[in-house]
Amino acid sequence: METVVLAYSGGLDTSVLIPWLRERYDLDVVTVTANLGSEQDLPAIREKALRTGAREAFVEDARDQFVQFFCWPALQAGALYEGVYPLGTALARPLIAKLLVDVAHRVGATVVAHGCTGKGNDQVRFDVAVSALDPSLRIIAPVREHRMRRDEELAYAREHSIPMPDDGSSPFSIDENLWGRSIEAGALEDPWMEPPEDAYAWTAAPHEAPDRPQEVEIEFTRGIPVALDGEPLDGVDLIARLNRVAGAHGVGRVDHIENRLIGIKSREVYEAPAAIVLHAAHGEVEKLTLSRDQARFKAKVAAEIADLIYNGLWFSALHQDLAVYVASSQRFVSGTVRVRLYKGTVRVTGRRATHSLYDPSLATYGIGDRFDHRAAEGFIQLFGLPLRTQAHIQWLGRSSEEILRLSAGDAGRVPGSEGRG
Repeated sequence: METVVLAYSGGLDTSVLIPWLRERYDLDVVTVTANLGSEQDLPAIREKALRTGAREAFVEDARDQFVQFFCWPALQAGALYEGVYPLGTALARPLIAKLLVDVAHRVGATVVAHGCTGKGNDQVRFDVAVSALDPSLRIIAPVREHRMRRDEELAYAREHSIPMPDDGSSPFSIDENLWGRSIEAGALEDPWMEPPEDAYAWTAAPHEAPDRPQEVEIEFTRGIPVALDGEPLDGVDLIARLNRVAGAHGVGRVDHIENRLIGIKSREVYEAPAAIVLHAAHGEVEKLTLSRDQARFKAKVAAEIADLIYNGLWFSALHQDLAVYVASSQRFVSGTVRVRLYKGTVRVTGRRATHSLYDPSLATYGIGDRFDHRAAEGFIQLFGLPLRTQAHIQWLGRSSEEILRLSAGDAGRVPGSEGRG
């Protein structure tokens, strides 16, 4: 009998897959559960996998790897999908895929499996990442292949006496790790409806958050957070603490209409207190230490990397190339940012950097100003030369009203706007 390594969370989808893979595919099942910082009872999940029929059940503590090789590089890149989503779930998938491949090699498996549906992004992320790491492994996705519905899974679970902690009755589909918590399905599928409070677990309702704001200082070295309020912390502890502190003030909620890779729009709700705060703070250190051209180009790279992560292409050559650029851009991104947390908001109230490009003697309008004001006239002459040249040749004789309309894109109403030959 061939062995299959199953990505196992202990939820409804993956719980029914253990006997399903044995019955329908004639495969011996080994499960892998990744500890990426969720609050689940991992020993209980392992025991449940064994009781349900798994030959072996591995729980892999990959929190340090997750932070070092995924969260911090994404933070340094400024990767926010569509400008808002910190990519918590998307970042976890390539690491889980690596764990699947590692365990498959360890136990001599030839097949890996996951419980993704045919409508989501995770199916792509798992399939592509596993193929990149070991193209010889066969990948199966029973939920996708058999179009298993939730009611069918519940009936199968009851038939096979598979224990379900909540009897599968939770209205939401939830995934969580250190970098964030994603919530979808149920009432959230109506984009007109405000997310109900029971969808949230990490963040206080902003109106119920403390009436007194709290300030937190975050220290960065080469773009990586290393301390909170002057206390050095490793990455796992720093993220966990900031999740608690910021979440208590209602910070970190994201309600987003998202464009999935396969072309479907979906309504996604996220909780990511630490990620939201750290992205805001990291961006402020970059504002002090990156030149204008660096910052503008890096914004383009950030958007590209966010798309690559979201689309499951973490292990692509393009991502590796861009990661080298990002690492180079962070050479001088060291400093401290002070943020104020208050009723669902995070506001930067102070920033300083070791290699700051902010020069008070150039920025000030008061005593100590050493900017050469006389040089401005020549600069303006050269800067405005192309515009003056074009205006003299193409706009000479036009009224200010005509030029106003042209500048507003109203060329169709301006006689002779096609040019004066």
